[in-house]
Amino acid sequence: MATEEMTSRTTCCVVGGGPAGMILGLLLARAGVEVTVLEKHGDFLRDFRGDTVHTSTLTLLDELGLWPRFAQLPYRGLTKARIRLDAGDVDFADMTRLRVPHPMIAMVPQWHLLDMLATAADEEPSFTLRMSTEVTGTVRDSSGRVTGVRLADRAQDGTLGAESELAADLVVACDGRDSRLRADSGLPLRRYDVPLDVEWFRVPRHDGDPEGGLGRVGRGRFMVFLDRGDYYQCALIIGKGTDARLRSGTIQGLRDLVGGMNPWMADRLDAIASWDEVKLLSVTLDRLRQWSAPGLLCIGDAAHAMSPVGGVGINLAIQDAVAAGRVLAGPLRARDRVAVTKAASSVQRRRTFPTVITQTLQDLAHRRVVAPLLSSDAVADEADMTLPLPIRLIQRFPVLQWVPARLVGVGALPEHAPEFARRAPMPVPSG
Repeated sequence: MATEEMTSRTTCCVVGGGPAGMILGLLLARAGVEVTVLEKHGDFLRDFRGDTVHTSTLTLLDELGLWPRFAQLPYRGLTKARIRLDAGDVDFADMTRLRVPHPMIAMVPQWHLLDMLATAADEEPSFTLRMSTEVTGTVRDSSGRVTGVRLADRAQDGTLGAESELAADLVVACDGRDSRLRADSGLPLRRYDVPLDVEWFRVPRHDGDPEGGLGRVGRGRFMVFLDRGDYYQCALIIGKGTDARLRSGTIQGLRDLVGGMNPWMADRLDAIASWDEVKLLSVTLDRLRQWSAPGLLCIGDAAHAMSPVGGVGINLAIQDAVAAGRVLAGPLRARDRVAVTKAASSVQRRRTFPTVITQTLQDLAHRRVVAPLLSSDAVADEADMTLPLPIRLIQRFPVLQWVPARLVGVGALPEHAPEFARRAPMPVPSG
């Protein structure tokens, strides 16, 4: 992957080299727009928790000609999700009921996906990727319009070098829920109350173990297991702010908790060697009331931080990027600032509906499902529980498994690659 030296000006500056930032950079570069993606880390080799590539994103990769390259990555296809109760399993979602080219959710290490997207984008002459570059703030003109960013090279130990500036007609914040650009923008934010946090860790998976996605409900607890082939990516749902109390005990306490819920995996929980292997996700659910300002656009988690419920955050961010690339390409290529501002604001109008629908469903799940399970008077046994109505309906009418499969795998408003970005299936690079 080529990484060019930073120039003093670009047409579009994309801050954040995650899936949304890389997709947007690729689309704009294929439209002939000069685009620079800034990523603060030196590589993509980090332990991501959101390693899901959803059905609609797989369709997008097809349209971009990238499926042959993706197919070479070490992914695990999830076609079914079920909930395990003390009384037995309930199938909840079935991706094979979807009429799409790739009816699955692919679990793939995110660094492989990002490397693939970066390699494809690097084949476009107007694309620049700058790694180890941290954005420290925005640059504005006398009217308050964002005209670029301040940045600095970032060493391996996290220290920053001397600041410089990169001018741009548009800055797009793709830097996640802790977005510095969003914080600096002053754009109004709406927050939801959230009753949960998540502890992430890995447990070995053995032959004969449940496949696909598995939710475990019972004994006043809730867990999720994502099948990664030789291990499970595990999520233990805990009450908001209770991480410190949980960690005040020994790691054996966590093992006992997990083993008590899941006796079938009690023989391998020593693999959770210490609390260092358990990562806290502090869950937030919010969205900007206004996603853009002159010279600035926020998309993905920078515009709307999602709950892990449904695992749809990455999918929504990528679809934001596709919608943004479609409407921004022409105005950016023409260097028409007025048209760029109008196009940027139209992204919010396009993507508000799926964002609100998804966050409303997540908030409902928080209040009606998760919060009762985590409350102090939660039932001790599944036999005393009344299952939520949607699960009871799906249990009685299996054809309804299409509904959660559609909501999670495709989303409320799937986006497709614009014509200017589509390619025939592209060969896998040698080496």
